Amino acid sequence: MFVFRTFVRKFVLHMKIKKGDNVIVISGKDKGKSGVVSRAFPKKDLVIVSGLNLKKKHQRPRKGGEKGQVIDKPMPIHVSNAMILDKDTKKPVRTGRKLVGARYVRVNKRSGKEL
Repeated sequence: MFVFRTFVRKFVLHMKIKKGDNVIVISGKDKGKSGVVSRAFPKKDLVIVSGLNLKKKHQRPRKGGEKGQVIDKPMPIHVSNAMILDKDTKKPVRTGRKLVGARYVRVNKRSGKEL
């Protein structure tokens, strides 16, 4: 489990980016790269995008005959630095929600299609 020393809000607003979404990074060292969200932390407004924002972790040997190794570990980025990619146009889009039947669905603000 990750330990973050960031401000945690007492109330949680819903995040527009969820686990499994295809996103593009819009700022930071990985700007322009895209990937899939593997974990989301709504209380801290953070997401982990697989293959992006990698840090080196020096791992100690666990068993007697093993060697230590250096592994690349994806670290979280703030949700404001990522935008959802549209499946059709492959461009970043803003999202909204629309009432369909008895539940809300996420929609593309530009085209109005469901995500």
